[in-house]
Amino acid sequence: MMDKQDNALPVVFSGEGRDYFGIWVVNLLLTVLTLGIYSAWAKVRRMHFFYRHTSLAGVAFDYHGEPLSILKGRTLAFLMFMAYQISAETQPMVAAIVLLVLMAVMPWLLHRSLCFRMHNSSYRGLRFVFRGSVRQAYVVFLGLPLLILVSLGLAFPLWVHALKVYQYGSSAFGRSGFHCALSRAEIYRIYLVAGMVAIGVTVAITLLLGLGVAETLSVEEGAETRALAMVGGVALLAGFAMMLCVAPFVAAGVQNAVWNGLSLGPHRFRSAVSGRRLAFITLTNLLGVILTLGLYRPFAELRLMKYRLQSISMLPDGDLDDFVALIEADVAAIGEESAEMFDVDVGL
Repeated sequence: MMDKQDNALPVVFSGEGRDYFGIWVVNLLLTVLTLGIYSAWAKVRRMHFFYRHTSLAGVAFDYHGEPLSILKGRTLAFLMFMAYQISAETQPMVAAIVLLVLMAVMPWLLHRSLCFRMHNSSYRGLRFVFRGSVRQAYVVFLGLPLLILVSLGLAFPLWVHALKVYQYGSSAFGRSGFHCALSRAEIYRIYLVAGMVAIGVTVAITLLLGLGVAETLSVEEGAETRALAMVGGVALLAGFAMMLCVAPFVAAGVQNAVWNGLSLGPHRFRSAVSGRRLAFITLTNLLGVILTLGLYRPFAELRLMKYRLQSISMLPDGDLDDFVALIEADVAAIGEESAEMFDVDVGL
């Protein structure tokens, strides 16, 4: 029998940097000129580019979101934010009440945003669906973040696990639901290793900093200013070290863990992101953005997206065309779920 991995269907991204650069420049200019109003149209153009250049089994995805719906959600989010800012500067008690209202409403808004995103995403003409409940949204977006504060950060991996299971495991293609068998132990292992590396890097940099400052103060009188500059420089270096030594490996580990545990009916998925490759892309992207005064940013975004997408493949169990045809027939017989929702740009 043929191994399923031999029949893997890779995700292909065909977008070119020069094409996306043109979209990015126009989006940026029009967003600035319209004081942010055009950002809703900019998002739709960006989503169209990425969706329509991403394909599976030779068929591209598509995005159907309407700019006015996105603008409506963003306007609401902006007004809520301004209400808190103004009240915080004038009436602290009112600000506290506004903050509580925001905390009470935000999980519902994030839930609606996920529904909007999935409903406006399609493959082979069939829409995706988000079936997560509002109650789960309050656990993921309110309850667990509060637990992170109480536990001094120890519950953060638990929140990441719950978020990914909610986001992926509550999604469906047509009427066929995804199943996310993500292990909590695996997520904790990823963050435990990352924490140990972060502590090691911090200790090493602190020791080097201490030796450098001590030598500077012992050799030169009145060298406090130089010592402070050294502290600032080393702190900046530590930030870059964390970004390159920890963040890419965490991102790679979480993506692989999520997609390797994801299935759609009988079909499974596989992700093979390399932490080292992701770190290299992150470093070179950062250098490119700095050296070009920001003009390399769209190329950096596309390069990173392309690598992460093309690290994913589908392991079909049977004919994918037959599977999609069954879903099409089911949707046609029962009817497609509607979603009159608005987007508040959740960055998940």
